[in-house]
Amino acid sequence: MTQQELNERAIKAIMSYNVNESKKVAQDALDQKADLVDLIQNGYTVGINQVGDLYEQKKVFLPHIMAAANAMNAGVDLLTPHLGGASAGESLGKFVICTIEGDIHSIGKDICAIMLKVAGFDVVNLGRDILLKDIAQACEDNKAVAVGTSALMTSTMVNQKALEEIMNKRGLKGKCLTNVGGAPVTQQWADEIGADVYSENATDIVGKMVKAVKG
Repeated sequence: MTQQELNERAIKAIMSYNVNESKKVAQDALDQKADLVDLIQNGYTVGINQVGDLYEQKKVFLPHIMAAANAMNAGVDLLTPHLGGASAGESLGKFVICTIEGDIHSIGKDICAIMLKVAGFDVVNLGRDILLKDIAQACEDNKAVAVGTSALMTSTMVNQKALEEIMNKRGLKGKCLTNVGGAPVTQQWADEIGADVYSENATDIVGKMVKAVKG
């Protein structure tokens, strides 16, 4: 089976909310030693984004998004242990990532976490709706080189600004790079609040953060 056929199967599995097929695609990819990163980026991610587009068009609803996410996670969870990443000696450092306080979305953030791991970061994925003080504490405890927060609603974006203020007060700015992302987030917003890096998607965050950390 070609890489493209695997990718197309993954897309269909996500769009039909088929957990079993999603796992089967992942296992088939492992069995034939396919390109797992390609499968995640051009299969699973494309599928979830297409469901997201349908949601924006009000053609599907929140339960469909959750069902699609469950299907995606079922496949990606099988692939993640086989993605490799850097050894301890080659690690780019600890990268704390989460969805900001007040926001329960996690799909995009989880894809970013996977891609950052592949790129060589030691990723600490805190989850979603994480209190600002806990984000800052995790950065301190892990001696993180960077922290990425995702905000999917304009009402929670303000917490990214509040986190910048907390990081500054705790003396973490300058030691730990701050990355902001999420659907309503822009470069202009990042500049306004003083974030070090704005990233649009998983590919963008990897390129920008590897460059920023390597300096």
